[in-house]
Amino acid sequence: MQEEQIKVLEDECREDEDTVMDESRGPLEESGYTRTNDSEEEEEEDVEDSVLEDIARFQDSFKGINKRYRLINRIGEGTFSTVYKAEDLHYHSFQNDWDIEAKENERPSSSPKKKAIRSSSRPRYVAIKKIYVTSSPIRILNELSLLHDLKASPNVCPLITAFRYQDQVVAILPYFQHKDFRDYFTDFTVEEMRLYFRSLFTALKWVHRAKILHRDIKPTNFLYSPQHSRGVLVDFGLAEREGTDWYHCNCEHDPVERAYRIKHSHHESLRETVGLPAMPSYPKNDQRPSRRANRAGTRGFRAPEVLLKCTAQTTAIDMWSSGVILLTFLSRRFPFFHSADDIDALLEITAIFGKRRMREVALLHGQVFQTNITSYSESGISFDKLILWCTNRNSGSKNSQTRVAALSEAERDAIKFLERCLECEPGKRITAEEALEHPFIAAPEEDDAKVESP
Repeated sequence: MQEEQIKVLEDECREDEDTVMDESRGPLEESGYTRTNDSEEEEEEDVEDSVLEDIARFQDSFKGINKRYRLINRIGEGTFSTVYKAEDLHYHSFQNDWDIEAKENERPSSSPKKKAIRSSSRPRYVAIKKIYVTSSPIRILNELSLLHDLKASPNVCPLITAFRYQDQVVAILPYFQHKDFRDYFTDFTVEEMRLYFRSLFTALKWVHRAKILHRDIKPTNFLYSPQHSRGVLVDFGLAEREGTDWYHCNCEHDPVERAYRIKHSHHESLRETVGLPAMPSYPKNDQRPSRRANRAGTRGFRAPEVLLKCTAQTTAIDMWSSGVILLTFLSRRFPFFHSADDIDALLEITAIFGKRRMREVALLHGQVFQTNITSYSESGISFDKLILWCTNRNSGSKNSQTRVAALSEAERDAIKFLERCLECEPGKRITAEEALEHPFIAAPEEDDAKVESP
């Protein structure tokens, strides 16, 4: 069998970051990383002819793969890779510390012999991630390296092994039973949301502790099983170590220094002398170099600092994306943000936080935010009003106390936590470790077992 353990060398020529932006498919464009059957028992899968042809092409192109694994179905297709479900034909020939489900599902048996027979006869499944040959060797090496470093982290998908045949690289990952996010997000109670995020923030706590930015937190990258109240964070294709491509940004200054720099900026001098123009404008011959920053991620889940091209991004960007997922749960709308580009994304955030707050956030990162769209207010709207409107519970009352009263106590607790996640200033945003200690996440399950959101 002509295959070799993965060893990718850095390419001499890096990709041009100005022409290529790392972006996952939108939430509605993605295929898979989902499983509608979240039961313990496996059943025969109905596989489309086109998928069978794809599997056959993969087996022909990667010599020897069918001797180790029996490919069953295609379960995911993204921008940079395709994922297949497969049976591990040599499972019992290796030590499988990664197989958490096997340990949890193992039932006590009166006969060790029967127990061994049942264990050996049961098929063991893995996920084979075929990374596209167009991916940069540096990107592939980075993803495998990060997965290896996180192999002992709770709620993070570990790397079992990886293989290369010619120019094709595949990563072997555990196969996790889970349910499609779209099948349960409208029905989740607040207590179930609490369990979901407890699992997600446990994963992020260990990822961030390792100084790693995931960069693509979204429902399809967190495989969650409502039946087991457990989720696994996957897809580190866009992840990077903190400090990668890092440059100094205005947001790193202390408030006094930042206020001084803003006061003596060219923008502020124009405001004081001639005033800002009524219509947004820009210089025709701008000699300043363009600002470059990592904008990797998925539309609708990018934090404000990513959209504003902050050059000193931190793990806080993952907490914003997690907040967007919580907003999706509470509003019962997916995707909640559905912008076509970064400008539209900023305007969608402006509709909630208001123009005044967005101007402050832009200046925080050395940028200027200006819009002439009159429908956006200066102060924005509150999350409680937004949730009531999205769930068709806004009676039209102008009394804020009446509107808040329409929210359950559990929902109000969730909104308070949401405000900590969707904090526009990254330095004030809650961390994963703090989130796990927050009353909304850390509250005992029994206190809210009977509380359901409408």
